[in-house]
Amino acid sequence: MRVLASIVSACVFVLSHGLAASSASATSVVIPSDHPLIYFNGRWDSSPGTWWAGSGFKLHVKGLSSLLLNLGPHTTAPLASVGVSVDYAPFYTVNVSSGANVIPLSDPASPAQKAPAKSPTQVVRINVEGWQNNRINLESIVLNKGAELLPYSPSKLALQFIGDSLSAGVGSGSQGQFLPEGVNQAWPFLTGEAFKAEHRVNAQPGAALSDIVSYGNEHGLSYQYFKTEDTGYFYTIDHNFTTPWNFARDHPPPTHIIIHIGANDASQNVTADSFVETYLTFLDRLRGLYPSQPVFVFTPWGWPNADGTVSYYYQGQYERIVRNRESVGDHNTFLVNTTGWVTWEDVFPDNQHPNVAGHQKIASLFEKWLVERGLRPEPHWATPV
Repeated sequence: MRVLASIVSACVFVLSHGLAASSASATSVVIPSDHPLIYFNGRWDSSPGTWWAGSGFKLHVKGLSSLLLNLGPHTTAPLASVGVSVDYAPFYTVNVSSGANVIPLSDPASPAQKAPAKSPTQVVRINVEGWQNNRINLESIVLNKGAELLPYSPSKLALQFIGDSLSAGVGSGSQGQFLPEGVNQAWPFLTGEAFKAEHRVNAQPGAALSDIVSYGNEHGLSYQYFKTEDTGYFYTIDHNFTTPWNFARDHPPPTHIIIHIGANDASQNVTADSFVETYLTFLDRLRGLYPSQPVFVFTPWGWPNADGTVSYYYQGQYERIVRNRESVGDHNTFLVNTTGWVTWEDVFPDNQHPNVAGHQKIASLFEKWLVERGLRPEPHWATPV
């Protein structure tokens, strides 16, 4: 219901304000998409357009009272769902499309909700929610007259998550395979928010780690992680190719790497030895990018069943992977044993993927695990409001 309400609200905003926005352009502040003070996060191509759930941008603005996005033809049609947060308040969904899109500065689906307290400067965070239908092609940003774009200072913590549907915000089949707010309600995103960190999520439902065709994915994460595009490129008419990702664009570089993957390798009958070999090769490549950062290797929490049992895959193999890293002198790769973290009550019955409460539970348990090992949330967001 919330998504439908947002669709209606977004359409009303565009229809009622589209003409006004164009006529007011002479007095508004127009920010081109290549403006150096736009803080881009996640993966963007040269158009510039988003790939991968969670990709977006952040603005630090003085005197903000209105915000409009002009989106280009590479934007998903008929719409893409984005999450919007003002001054670090909870995210809400706005549906956008190619053309002019007025972005409400408070949740249009909850008119009774109080808008964030007015301050001299505001931080607006916008990201795509979906693991598919997730492309926004940013042409320009239009602010109200007198607004001033300021530098955004990113957090000192930057969490990089790598995974599959269990990390991407998949919902039940009745929800169209999305959580109500997509990746913004998934445990990686929630963990990043709890630690006041920059967070990047490269997770693709159905994808294996092994570079094989799996459930509609032409490649596995051991290939796709190093590309700008997610695996949806294969079905995209206007961008049916991949480009190498420039990891220097990840600013700041990740401070911690979190990996939860393997379910689809197991479903595709990849042997344990082959999976371990692929995982170790993948870690070698990651160490070339992240030589000293802690890497957290999740064991599977498994597939909970209604009778209380849990089906696991690759039992003992993740421990084997971490032991191998230790044997070659890498003492900064750690096992996160998630056994018992997820039960039948925490998943959608039709696909055994975590429901909204389940993702919250996983995030809470992982946050506790991190704190017990010395990582503390930042005391405040790096860009104050």
